[in-house]
Amino acid sequence: MKSISYKQVAWLLFFAYFFMLMVQITLRYIPLSSEVSFLQIKQTEVSNIKAYLPIFYVHVYSAIFVLLAGFTQFNPKILSRYPKIHKWLGYLYAGFVLFLAAPSGIFIGCFANGGLMAKTSFVILGVLWLWFTLKAILLILKRKVTVHKKFMYRSFALAASAITLRLWKVVLVYLFHPAPMDVYQIIAWLGWIPNLLIAEWLIKKKIL
Repeated sequence: MKSISYKQVAWLLFFAYFFMLMVQITLRYIPLSSEVSFLQIKQTEVSNIKAYLPIFYVHVYSAIFVLLAGFTQFNPKILSRYPKIHKWLGYLYAGFVLFLAAPSGIFIGCFANGGLMAKTSFVILGVLWLWFTLKAILLILKRKVTVHKKFMYRSFALAASAITLRLWKVVLVYLFHPAPMDVYQIIAWLGWIPNLLIAEWLIKKKIL
């Protein structure tokens, strides 16, 4: 019997906790409403841009499936014992990212709070997420498994920004009490850049 990997258990509990927080956030937007939660401060966009509300909801709803499907891609037991499940969950993840989550994220990023600094960050995040995911799919179709894994690490690191962005927001507000617009500008970058740096470290440690 194999010994318990405490690192894996800790990571699973960490992900499960923040995933449940994401589920709770998503449930706030059911049923659909134009004046709930975050949308309460986006009424200008909701009123003046007809596409904003449906695209916003596409992004919110697709994020849950992206996180869940993406998390399974790094489970060695699923990969070794159930390669077909790994494959189809991978395509599910990629499909949601490429056609729903990333494009909608780029669109709503153009209207992000925090001015040009925050908007630039969210658009770059969306474009990189789209590119890393597309590259991962193209590589696995060519049977380049090792490089495919590298780009999946990068892709999921950006997907996890949905979690880390909110975590950083709580930390910043609790410790420093910055102005609301300052918070948006900071977490716009802090939500994904550290994730990507960690992914690059994991790539060098585990794959290279």
